[in-house]
Parts: sequence; C-alpha cells; structure tokens
Amino acid sequence: MAEKKKILIRIGSLRHGGAEKVLVTFLKNLPEDRYEIDLLLNLYSGKYLPEVPEWINILYLHKGEMITTNRPHEIPRKAARVIHEKTIKKFPNLLYKNKLKKKQYDIEFAAIHGMRDEILGSPLSSSKKIVWIHNDLSEVKGYTDAEIRKFFGFDKIMVISEKIEKLFQQLAKNEAEKSKIVKIYNPLDTEEFVSKAEMPVINYSFDESVPTFISVGTVFPQKGFDRLLKVHKRLLMEGFQHNILIVGDGYDFENIRKLKSDLGLDQTAVMLGFTDNPYPYFRHADFYILSSRYEGFPTVLFEAITLKKKIISTEVSGSAEMLRNGELGLLVENSEEGIYTGMKQALSQPESFEKYSEKLKSYEMPFILKNSVDKIISILDQL
Repeated sequence: MAEKKKILIRIGSLRHGGAEKVLVTFLKNLPEDRYEIDLLLNLYSGKYLPEVPEWINILYLHKGEMITTNRPHEIPRKAARVIHEKTIKKFPNLLYKNKLKKKQYDIEFAAIHGMRDEILGSPLSSSKKIVWIHNDLSEVKGYTDAEIRKFFGFDKIMVISEKIEKLFQQLAKNEAEKSKIVKIYNPLDTEEFVSKAEMPVINYSFDESVPTFISVGTVFPQKGFDRLLKVHKRLLMEGFQHNILIVGDGYDFENIRKLKSDLGLDQTAVMLGFTDNPYPYFRHADFYILSSRYEGFPTVLFEAITLKKKIISTEVSGSAEMLRNGELGLLVENSEEGIYTGMKQALSQPESFEKYSEKLKSYEMPFILKNSVDKIISILDQL
C-alpha cells in the first residue's frame, strides 16, 4: 500500500458561503485510504462543521462565532484574534512547531484566495502548494495585477470559471506559469438539491395570485440586494404587482432590512434570513433573480438550473457560462437598469420565458460532482 499523502488545507471557517460548501462537498467525496488530511480553520465555527468526514482532522486557531460587531465587551476578543492571526502569519514557525507538531506535509492547500500568504509563507519548502480561487479577483478591492501575480508562487492555481481562468492566463508571463492554471467546476451535489426541494416551506406563505421573485445568497453589498429592492419599488409604482423573497444572512442584513422599510416595501418584500434548506422556496417561486455586482462562479445559478427555474441574471463572471450565453435564462446588463428591464419583461411578458423552460427540460449538467472531484484528485496525485 502506497503511503498516504499528507495534506494541510486552510480556510477561515466553515460558515455558510459558497467556497465553504464546495470544500466540504469535495472532502465528503475523497477516498479516505489515500490521504491524511489536517483541516486548519482560523475560527472553529460554521454550519458545515458537522458535515466534515470523521477521518479528517480539524484544527483551529480560535473557537466561537465570528465577531462582526464592535460592541465594547467584544473588542478585546476580536483584537486578540487579529493579533494572534497576524503573529503566526509573520512567524509561521510558531504555528508549524506547536499547533501542527512539526508535521511534514506533502501538499499545502489554500481553499480560498484569502489564505494565499499563509500557505506561500509556510516554512515547509518541500511541500507542493495549491490554491483554489472562487472569485473574480479583478473585481475584488485591493487586488492589483501585481497582487494577483503573487498567486503564481503556487504549484497549481485551481479556478472555477472561464472568466477567472482568462484573468490568470493574461497575467501569466510564460508557459510554465500558464501550465499552473487549471479550471475545475465547483463540485456540487445535484441530487441533494432535488430531494431537499420536496420539503415543506416554513415561515413564509407564497401568494399564488402574484409572481414571486426569489434571490438566495449571503447578504453582502456584492449581491446587489439594494438594487433589487429599488427595482422592486419602481415596478410596484408602475403598477406591476409582485413579491420579493430574499433568503440569506450576512453583515449587510440590517442595512438591507432598513432600506426595505425606508422604501415602504415591508408588505411585498420578505427577508427570510438564513436557512440550511433554501430549495423548497426555490421550487415555489416563479422566478429566480441574481442581482449580483460581481461573482466568481455563481453556484446558486447551478441550483436554479437544476430546479428548472425561470432565471434572470446580471452579466457577472460565470453567469453567461452557466446560462449558456442566454439559452437557459435571461442575461441582463449588470446595473439597476438591467435588473429593471429583466424583471419588467418577466412581469409584462411572462410567456417570453417559456423558451428557457423548454431548454431546461432536456438540459444535461456539465458540472457533475464526480467529474470535479476526479479532476482535483488527479491534481493531488500528480503533485
């Protein structure tokens, strides 16, 4: 029996985000007999923790929930965490000597782009380094070309969409760098969505007499829920009756809720907060709307496609690729005006969406779980 490859994987936490879900789905499908894995979290928290397979060793720098507020009694703990993380980033030997017990890893894996410096700064010079990039970094604040070029310090750069792949191809200086870039669609479990969608809807009643638009995602400015609410208001003013359902939680939740009240939309727009099963809501809604300002690869569209929803999406990284350039759903300009045009079309000419429904009936997904997992395993085995 060949010796197991020793792998260190780093991520912030296992809170409810796309990258976190994808990582756990991947881990659940890895063959246990071939790898010895330490998963190091900055923060031992998140809804996906219980889903990590038993055989994977979870380590962490801090316990407890993420501190997103600045309440006086929480500031010392928040500061202590920041100082601790900065210290071990600066003196990684401390981490590798104590927490990681001087273990020699074959592969060190940054599961998100934010772990770049931690992995590249590792004192283990012999380990192979991989990074998994889920965001279009050209849209992320602070990522200049020079900053993005630092990722070429890795042995392999896994990217999740054509747009991100192109970005890295353009910044590569030679063939050796180009050969580091590999595109892997996110491993997602379609059967899981379909069976979970059959569950009952709780805490919300769908009004059958008017169309409902659903949007699911972490409530961050990136997701454009503010734009969605402003368009909702504008269409109501024009006499188009409809409801909006936003499913998700995040640091911008209170701002968006306040905007909803300020716009006088509390009767027609509902913010459901976080649920670990959004799929029944998908199933009952009439339209799925993606109002994002930017994305890496919007996995939520994959869920909407799987559940055969009528989709409206802004033109962001990955959306044209997922919707086959507008064959499977309506692509609109990435602006408030674009969202308005798309929703107005849905309300005034719902029949124009039938062609998408027809296409979806016979559509086969290229993003199959097994394909992605096999591809990542082959990378681990080649390194």
